[in-house]
Amino acid sequence: MAIDKEHLPAHVAIIMDGNGRWAKQRNLPRTSGHKEGLTAAKNIIKEAANLGIKYVTLYTFSTENWKRAQEEVGYLMGLIKVHLRAEFAFYKQNKIRIEHIGDLAGLPEDVQKEIIQAKKDTKDFTGCTVVLAINYGGRDEILRGVKKLIADKKEISEEALASSFDIPDLPDVDLLIRTGGELRLSNFLLWHASYAELLFSQTLWPDYTIEEFHKDLEAFQKRTRRFGGVLEN
Repeated sequence: MAIDKEHLPAHVAIIMDGNGRWAKQRNLPRTSGHKEGLTAAKNIIKEAANLGIKYVTLYTFSTENWKRAQEEVGYLMGLIKVHLRAEFAFYKQNKIRIEHIGDLAGLPEDVQKEIIQAKKDTKDFTGCTVVLAINYGGRDEILRGVKKLIADKKEISEEALASSFDIPDLPDVDLLIRTGGELRLSNFLLWHASYAELLFSQTLWPDYTIEEFHKDLEAFQKRTRRFGGVLEN
């Protein structure tokens, strides 16, 4: 089965799991796994843009990742900061618009500045929107949204809450992919993924290829989506 470009998911979310284990298997520091994971991410982003997928959200750093070793956290923050600016030519070439989801205020000031600058520099690009989930947690986003409604003295409804999230116009997730063999959501896009199709891969993220991405898209296109309803014969 070839990919049907007329029925692509509008929003693909990816939990890029397995960087540390990839490095451990090769007797390398965990930081080497994260570096290789960045290369894999660029390959998948480029292919998503080429196919015409509108949104790709990458689980880059969760609210729970602060519990990791200080050295690894520091490396990840540095990787994010350096590559947001260094990859501008890549964004421009592929018409990629950068967005951020997560608690921006909880990040180091220099990382905040780079995220804000990347969003500004790419705001007019009309290709794939890449949403970087950095210092992100699904529960945290919902909680911050509720607090915002209370502070603004607005009535709490589903529509109002959705409009208070980090990216109010972010469409629901159609396809959520998790690599690395784990079978859980890990607090990722709990609201947006309520009716997402889930695909779990045994592949460690640095080894995740364009070919496997194509297979996952083909698997998505074989699914029947009912959104809680019943299809009429």
